[in-house]
Parts: sequence; C-alpha cells; structure tokens
Amino acid sequence: MISEMLFQNWSGLARTLIVGVLAYPALLIMLRISGKRTLAKLNAFDLIVTVALGSTLASILLSESVALAEGLLALAVLIGLQWIVAWSSVRSSTVAELVRSDATLLVRDGAICRGALHRERITEVELMTVIRQSAASAIENASAVILETDGSFSVIAREDDGTPGAYAQAGLSSVTDLTIDQ
Repeated sequence: MISEMLFQNWSGLARTLIVGVLAYPALLIMLRISGKRTLAKLNAFDLIVTVALGSTLASILLSESVALAEGLLALAVLIGLQWIVAWSSVRSSTVAELVRSDATLLVRDGAICRGALHRERITEVELMTVIRQSAASAIENASAVILETDGSFSVIAREDDGTPGAYAQAGLSSVTDLTIDQ
C-alpha cells in the first residue's frame, strides 16, 4: 500500500516526463504569443486565469486520462479567452466594468475610511499590519492606503515635509480618482 503511494510504475513516470517536456515549452510559446497581459494579474479575473493555467498544466502532467493534445487545447482556450476579454475591456467600458474592480482608498491623510474597510471586508488589524510592513510604519505616516484591483495593498507614505506623497506625482492629482468612502 505505501509502496503504491511512492511508486506505481515506470510508464507513469515516462509519461509525466515526456508530456512535461512537450507541454511546458508549448505553454511558454502560447504565453509569449498572447502577450504580457495574460499573466499580469491586474485584477481578480487575471488571477483566476493564471490559477486555471497552472491547474490545467498540472492536469496535463499528472492525469493519464488527459491527452497532451486535449491539454494543450485547454491551455490555448484559456489563453484565447483571456486575450479576448482583455482586448474587449480595452475597447469597451462596459466590458471593462464587468471584469475589473476599481481600486479602493482605505486610508486618506492618516484617517481610516471605515466604510471602505467594511465594504471590502478588511479589519483594522489587517490594515494596521499592512501599514506596519510598509515604509510608512504607522497610520499617521500614511498619506494613503489603497486596496488595488488585484487585491494587493499600496501604502503611500507622507513625504518628510508632511506633503501627501507619491500618488500626487503619479498622475493622481487627487485621490478622488479612486473609490473614496469615509
């Protein structure tokens, strides 16, 4: 019983090796053709596609019931659909609104936007952890904390002279470009 968990047969190992050697470069070629956006993880939709690609590759490698051609087609379908959605979202604001979320301002000038925290289901303890791990290190040093569209946090520290910080220099003349909810 234990020996079957560790080793089943040589043909299974050979299949995994051969399929892996063929599937991996095929995936790299497909990703190269589809462009950088395919793995950009700019929003939840992009993250889901990235996870699905990994899961599909694992199925191709480990499931004897999935032929290499079927697996490569599945990868191509996922990449193709992701490309179509990304292409459509650039050209249509309606599609863009369906597949992406807006960044949310959680802290503005050292003050917590409590409504935004509740709406995004983030606790103050979690927020403080994010701030402590940043260059700001304390909420009073945070010009802004933004929950990005991909679920990551951006903490913008106040400048040494107390001015708002990098978001004003990065093309956001005011944080009203983000979802604000005090």
